[in-house]
Amino acid sequence: MTRSMVAARLHDLHTPMRLDTLPVPEPRLGEVLVRVKACGIVPNMGNVINNWASWFPHQPLPEFPAIFGLDPAGVVDEVGEGVIGIKPGERVYVSPLRSCGSCRPCSAGRRTECRYFTLNGYFSTSRDGQKIFDVNRYAGFGEYMLAPAYAIVKLPDDMSFEKAGRMGYLGTAYGALRNAAAGPGQVAFIDGITGTLGIASTLLCLAMGVTKILGTARNADLMARVKAFAPDRIEILTLGERSAAEWAMALTDGYGVDFVISALGARAPAATMADSMHALKRGGRLVVIGGVADEVPVNMKWLMDEQVRIIGSNWFTTEQGQDLADMVGSGVIDLNYLRDEVFPLSRVNEAISGIQERDGGFSNYVVCP
Repeated sequence: MTRSMVAARLHDLHTPMRLDTLPVPEPRLGEVLVRVKACGIVPNMGNVINNWASWFPHQPLPEFPAIFGLDPAGVVDEVGEGVIGIKPGERVYVSPLRSCGSCRPCSAGRRTECRYFTLNGYFSTSRDGQKIFDVNRYAGFGEYMLAPAYAIVKLPDDMSFEKAGRMGYLGTAYGALRNAAAGPGQVAFIDGITGTLGIASTLLCLAMGVTKILGTARNADLMARVKAFAPDRIEILTLGERSAAEWAMALTDGYGVDFVISALGARAPAATMADSMHALKRGGRLVVIGGVADEVPVNMKWLMDEQVRIIGSNWFTTEQGQDLADMVGSGVIDLNYLRDEVFPLSRVNEAISGIQERDGGFSNYVVCP
């Protein structure tokens, strides 16, 4: 007898998602069927529904009707033929990273470099991304979903499904810090330190032994709460108060910081990033994860003389996701700073609209099918 499931699907832009009844899919070769217990809501989800097509037409959404939901976690229900090492009943996070699997980057484990790199349940970075969506039609806003075995991260028993719904942001921050070669003895600079990516980057810097963390933000209450994580290691500047680069140079005796994590959103002023970039020491790295969309002026002679590297960092590997889960399981990272705001699937539209009132990066909006 065919089982049925409920999924929230978007049938058109600028409209609410609808609850549709669909057959529970059967796992194919190399796939896992997951019973979704929680799915994190991207703070940008409202913009995807209303503005994405005009903002970023080169990064297509799936054909409608489509199931969205970027950060799902749940329990393995069934495994398909050829799946080894994953068993029914295991608690897992499903990374939405999908790629072709056969190109050179995919073969080397660098799936984000694939021409078809797509974030399932969200958008594609490729104009040809529909080819990936066509074979990955299930995402987190449904009671069940399919996922390739390569996307599965096993969760520790003491990591709740709700907290696992924030793995996408934690993983993006961790991937950026790996690209920045973050470690002991270094000084970090985080632009947008009170946002979802900013707080994740801060906690990971602390866990990875970064000596000093400088950051910028606007909300005084959120700034104080972030500084409270490690008052002796964290300094925060109110954006617009003065040049962030001059401030950082003053705090580092003129040497500059080892790396900058730009966690600013798409609509942040390019001038803010240009200023922060000049906080870097010679040989420093700017790693971009927030997605500032405007063009940033860069003096190429300065870039050459200072040997500064600008790195675009998009998402993270499944291995890095497993690193994070293991860090949570060992107690190196404590996710209790997150305030869970849990909604049933029937209230998904309310959850998406309500996220605009979130408590900075401390809020964790989650749908639980």
